[in-house]
Amino acid sequence: MIYSVRHTTIFRYEPAVRESVMEVRMQPRSEGNQRCLSFYLDVSPSASIMQYRDFSGNTVHHFDIAGSHDEVKVTAQSTVEVQPAPAPLTADAGDWSDLDAVASSDEYWEMLLPSDFARSTDALKQLSGELNCKRRATPLELLTELNERIYEFFTYVPKSTKVDSPIDDALRTRKGVCQDFAHIMIALVRPLQIPCRYVSGYLAHRNADAGEGKKDRSLEGASHAWIEALVPRVGWVAFDPTNNLIGADRHIRVAVGRDYADVPPTRGVYKGEAESALSVSVTVSPADAPPLEESAPTLVSYSRPVFVRGSSRQEYEQQQQQQ
Repeated sequence: MIYSVRHTTIFRYEPAVRESVMEVRMQPRSEGNQRCLSFYLDVSPSASIMQYRDFSGNTVHHFDIAGSHDEVKVTAQSTVEVQPAPAPLTADAGDWSDLDAVASSDEYWEMLLPSDFARSTDALKQLSGELNCKRRATPLELLTELNERIYEFFTYVPKSTKVDSPIDDALRTRKGVCQDFAHIMIALVRPLQIPCRYVSGYLAHRNADAGEGKKDRSLEGASHAWIEALVPRVGWVAFDPTNNLIGADRHIRVAVGRDYADVPPTRGVYKGEAESALSVSVTVSPADAPPLEESAPTLVSYSRPVFVRGSSRQEYEQQQQQQ
């Protein structure tokens, strides 16, 4: 399947700020069953855009807008081909000894350690006990079961948590967004020595009336998040606990990391004594569909910057939660 993706982010400042420095992770990855066929990034006010690859192989674009401005608009346009992933639910997916043999490689050690948003807490230990989260059956069978149980245990409620909310907020209320559910699943399975990584990207929504996407809870018009776990004899397998899905040709990978802190779609600071508003619009459609029409951005957050003592310089890190 070939998709067209448009991701527009608008930052508004009141009053105008003196400078903005920003990096974005919006270019889909080319690996496995996915290829990024084209990518274009537009920034207004205009700026020189540079790029590099981070430690996980994600493409990062960054720019600096000098001079007074009260708005920054970032539009990423992609064309992506995603092939259906081979069905991992087979008898050849290996057992725990197979997993240990693969996971012993230094290549995976970072995806076995606790991270900023995916670490053990008392509330997580309680959930782990309720879910009987221990080495049993096969790695694939356990991961598939946890994917479904998290979907059943938690209610999807947009904006019920914040971009920097710890997992305890979702664990306490039993509600959250895809970012929370991904962090919870990662924190549950890493102690079992299953390498697990956070994936930032998009979910292509399908026509529920035609029998596709009936379980989808995540929002259209927003970026999405899920996890990939290392399954022996198969490789990285995508699990989407928000929608109780195993990744196939609907999940479009943009960036991978230990958790959200490694892969926010936007991250930046600005200089000035201003309040900021962040709005986002995401559109994903088949490439053979009519040209994409940009939808009205949705307000994501409105916040006041932090004062830097002893200086007139203000900096505020702006990030975009994955709904």
